[in-house]
Amino acid sequence: MPAPDHGAEVWFPGRRRHSPPRLPGLTLEPGSCGSQGAVLKAALHRVLSITQTPMGNVQLRDGSRLHLARHTGLNRYFTDFFAFVEGPTTLCAQAAAERRQVTVRDVAHADVFDEASRYAILQTGSRAAHSVPLTTGRGTVVGMVSSHHERPLTGFSTAQLQALQQTGTDVGRWLSWHWNTVVLDALERLHATATRPPH
Repeated sequence: MPAPDHGAEVWFPGRRRHSPPRLPGLTLEPGSCGSQGAVLKAALHRVLSITQTPMGNVQLRDGSRLHLARHTGLNRYFTDFFAFVEGPTTLCAQAAAERRQVTVRDVAHADVFDEASRYAILQTGSRAAHSVPLTTGRGTVVGMVSSHHERPLTGFSTAQLQALQQTGTDVGRWLSWHWNTVVLDALERLHATATRPPH
């Protein structure tokens, strides 16, 4: 992110503020609608409810990488190994690159993984996985939610895939709003404090 112009009173001039997008499929605790952590928790719960599994994780885009932001049901080896994903040899990287949902029906035999990634997934008890991109209104991938399954998958119904798609779109738009509103507001306040003349 570029630094503010020298002597500028406002870091992001001309920025328009909008109300947060609706998240109709998510169950949020009262008063937590502005909390990124609460939204990611609810998004993961929603995806795992649709895919009917207790294992899954959320990743957020960090430049060219995906970083692990939330998880449940996965062991320490898995979360350490996938703390940051940069290469193309993972399901989530493929789904992000193609900007679409991707299912791996059998991790043990899927071509997408290198052997280190395959082992990290299998050792945690996952035999299949499904990744859902979190996309903005312009189709930009800002994150990923993945479900992991104890047995190989036969696939999901059309209704399940549509519900997952809607969740990915809703949450992606909310994350974009959060960055462009909540995060930038915080940076503006910090800038104003730093540039305020001493009393």
